[in-house]
Amino acid sequence: MGSNGKSHNGASGASWHSQYPKLGTEPVPIEPYISPEFFELEREHVFKRAWLCLGREERIPKPGDFFIKDIAIARTSLIVARGEDGKIRAFHNACSHRSNKVEWQAKGCASTFTCPFHGWCYGLDGKLIAVPDEKSFFNLDKSKLGLTPIALDAWKGFIFINLNPEQTLREYLGEFADAIEDYPFAANGVNCYEWSTELNCNWKLLRDAFKEAYHVAFLHRRSLRDSYTGRQNPFGHALYFKLFPLHQRWSLAANPAYQPSPLEAMAYRYSSFVLKNDFDKEPPKGANPTGDPNWVLDINAIFPSCLIDTLQNGYFTYNFWPIAVDRTLWEVRVYFGEPRNAAERFSQEHARLTFRDVIMEDAATMENTQAVLASGAKTHFQFQDEELLLRHDNKVLADYIKAKNGKAQTKSKAKSTGKRSASHAQNAAA
Repeated sequence: MGSNGKSHNGASGASWHSQYPKLGTEPVPIEPYISPEFFELEREHVFKRAWLCLGREERIPKPGDFFIKDIAIARTSLIVARGEDGKIRAFHNACSHRSNKVEWQAKGCASTFTCPFHGWCYGLDGKLIAVPDEKSFFNLDKSKLGLTPIALDAWKGFIFINLNPEQTLREYLGEFADAIEDYPFAANGVNCYEWSTELNCNWKLLRDAFKEAYHVAFLHRRSLRDSYTGRQNPFGHALYFKLFPLHQRWSLAANPAYQPSPLEAMAYRYSSFVLKNDFDKEPPKGANPTGDPNWVLDINAIFPSCLIDTLQNGYFTYNFWPIAVDRTLWEVRVYFGEPRNAAERFSQEHARLTFRDVIMEDAATMENTQAVLASGAKTHFQFQDEELLLRHDNKVLADYIKAKNGKAQTKSKAKSTGKRSASHAQNAAA
């Protein structure tokens, strides 16, 4: 249903699912959200193979700046650093001597990285530059013992890594990237505020909470409900859905009849965010694909676990990092442009705190839901039309695992065949 309340899908009145008939409309199994075996498949065939977003390049603006990213599901720790040449690189945070973690600080600025165990020292480019008591080693070749590099690329200022790349980042993003290429991420992302927390729930359950607006009228009844829903659109139906092979995009409308409180009116007179009060302002490029005058935000989802939500005066990102089948690290970053005056700075602070309170409402349901899922009381989810993205996510994930697992099995068979052939040749020669 658009903001005019007339239909689900534009003027046609058809369901969103009718655009994507291959997804089906059947109930979706709960098992992947509670299965340790499925979690291991996600580890090996998704998070060790997909491009994963680590945030913005502005996290490390100067040569020597670095941050550490521990990725539990990939069983690795990364050093991401900007070199003296200005290039950003990523390495496994493992010393070539005895695999101790080289860098223990979460972030900082350094000219070198020195392992605290035995003092092996590496440059910002990963090269091994010093080994204490080097003469006591046997045929040590420092040129071959640098930090192990990891594929890293950037798109629109976002840093991505891939532990086992099979395609470039741009190939991976495909047409999805074209759709939001023109959004002013740099100008709208000068100031960043971030939070992170661990929740006792499956990463997909947390991700799903931000892929539909069906819950807004109920879970957010004290915060967002009246600004997103109203008589014309009581259940927050989407303006737009677009499914790509891996990724997704959808748009939401605000309620133009909403009457803000005096404090909200003061704040959003200068700069709106998740609550909208500037309907006559031209939206930024790369946003509002339908051109709807009541548009408030686009949700842009990058498989498997990153969301970039774009608004009029800023954007926010979610990263969902699996720790265990029932535990997830949730990273939230909110970005704003440079305020031109005190009024805009006040508006941004109001927006930041409003947003924080809203996502705390979202988080409140997660652990209870996971506990009930684990009980086995229900075996399937019942998704409705506006939960299109959840159905798509489950199919994409299953297909991705199947494809990667098939390739892995083919390679394993090829290696096994090669070994048998070599053995037969040796026996024949004997």
